[in-house]
Parts: sequence; C-alpha cells; structure tokens
Amino acid sequence: MGDAYQMKDRFRGFLPVVVDCETGGFLSATDALLEIAAVALRLDPDGVLHREQTWRFHVQPFPGARLDPASLAVNGIDPHHPLRPALPERDALGRLFKEVRAAIKDADCTRAILVGHNAAFDLGFLNAAVARCGIKRNPFHPFSCFDTATLAGVAFGQTVLSRAVVASGMAWEPESAHSARYDAERTADLFCEVCNQFRPIFAAARGRFAALAALDDEARNPMVEPAPLEPDEG
Repeated sequence: MGDAYQMKDRFRGFLPVVVDCETGGFLSATDALLEIAAVALRLDPDGVLHREQTWRFHVQPFPGARLDPASLAVNGIDPHHPLRPALPERDALGRLFKEVRAAIKDADCTRAILVGHNAAFDLGFLNAAVARCGIKRNPFHPFSCFDTATLAGVAFGQTVLSRAVVASGMAWEPESAHSARYDAERTADLFCEVCNQFRPIFAAARGRFAALAALDDEARNPMVEPAPLEPDEG
C-alpha cells in the first residue's frame, strides 16, 4: 500500500470541503446568510474521489441584515417562518467548523479549502460571517478556493451548475435546486467527476515529482563507491 493515494497528498495538504450558501442577496457585507451546507469528500487508495458526509444549517439573519425579495423568491426561504430551525450565525458556524476540523484531522491535512460553484460568492459570505462573529479559528483558507464553474467549463464546456451536471452525465432535479444541501451535493459530485477524469494527469505528475524527489535525495546523499584497490607492486 506504499503507492496508495492519500488526501493530504492529492491537494497539497488541503482538504476540499464543498460549500453552498443560500443568502438574502448578493452582497456579503450587508445581505443575510440564511442557509449553509458543506460536504466532506473521501479519497480511495486508488485515487478515486467520492462525496461522503453532508452538514446543513439554517441561519438566522444577523441584526440589520438586508433581505432582497428577489433572492428570497429564488431560494424559497422564509427567514421568519416560525417552524424554521435557524441558528444564530456564530452557533451555525461553530457547529460546522467543529465538523470540518475533525475531518481535517482524520485526513491528516493542514487546512480546509472551499470548493464551490462560483466559489468566490460562497467564500465571500463565509468570510463575512466569520468576521461579524469574531471567530478566530476559521478552518478554511481565507482566499484560495476551487471553483467548479471554472473546472466544468474546462472539462465539459458548461459553467451553469445544472447544465454542467447534465453534461457530466449525472441527473439534475430542478425542483430540488436552490436548497443549500442539494446544490452542495451536486457541486460535490461535479467536483469529484472532474477530479476523477483528471486522475491520469495527476498520476503522471505524481510520478514526475517522485522521480525529482529521488534525484534530490541522491544529490544530497550520494552513494559513493569505494575506489578499487591498486594492485600490489613488486
């Protein structure tokens, strides 16, 4: 199993965690974070990436948050519904980050990196909520991310999530869209599909780096052959 793939080696020590945010608008500084879902991924020893566990939290609008009626019409969220099991931002992020930190530890990685469809949007809302809540230990990288809109555009020629999922060969359920859980899980499936199709490319790169590392080790620790003994004279 010496050649087995490990998550810590696949993404340079980062653990990809797929995130989808449903919000009260497009401006992370002023608009409410209403729902957040995150999906953990698993890497098989042969290098195949799979969707694993999903966490989802309803979030209460922070005091003074803007709620754009057009955005609420798209995601179908009633922020003030009496049966909505919403948590304050700090509690929701605290519970999510606890799970993410445990996943990072289990994978022997150093930090999580956000995967999202148009990832800058989700990362912006996540970082804004972290700043509002004064959270000091954010397990996610603060600015790096993997964007499946870009990856799907390269791999399948489609950048809209629904069309990219269909182009990849998977099913899309329009009636389930704009739920944080559903969108996060389909984004996770899309990310896994792209990574798995790129597996031969990664395997070749892995081999090149292994060869370079071997050469570097040899240069630093040369195996010097002893000089042959001179024949006796006389």
